[in-house]
Amino acid sequence: MKKSYLVLLATVLFSMSMFSQGNTDSKNTSSENFNELKLNGLYLVLGAFDVTYERTINQESAFGVNVFLPFDDDINDDINYYISPYYRFYFGKKYAAGFFVEGFGMLNSTNDYRFSGDFDTSIREETVTDFALGIGLGGKWITESGFIGELNFGVGRNLFENDRYDYEIVAKIGITLGYRF
Repeated sequence: MKKSYLVLLATVLFSMSMFSQGNTDSKNTSSENFNELKLNGLYLVLGAFDVTYERTINQESAFGVNVFLPFDDDINDDINYYISPYYRFYFGKKYAAGFFVEGFGMLNSTNDYRFSGDFDTSIREETVTDFALGIGLGGKWITESGFIGELNFGVGRNLFENDRYDYEIVAKIGITLGYRF
């Protein structure tokens, strides 16, 4: 279990360093801020840490990565973690804001509980890792000083372990607060 958290942390740090190596031109205007860091308040209340890094590409598109780590035992019994890279297309008048549609991938790890045999009543727990593809939509609002409010919903389907367990469908829901810099 601890190895999976170390792999997850290494992947997040590597992804963030890859995203940060972009345009370092000093001629950016205040309407072209490229980096965002956001925290999902809904999941925080429910017992999980969900943080997002997003990098804008231009005024109508962006890509990012979202990491979900539960800290409450009730959530941790079912979901161990997920890492979800995404691409968004924005329809708003502000720079990379307003209504958006999103395509995402999701590497997720869940716990699957199975009976050990036909007449045995003992339950065996297995960790199942899968990859899902999905689509989402939402809205992003940005203040002049760079504070962000965001609502989003996405749904996807796991691709590889669908016949083994009950977690075929994955979902992402967010009431997110953050800052653009």
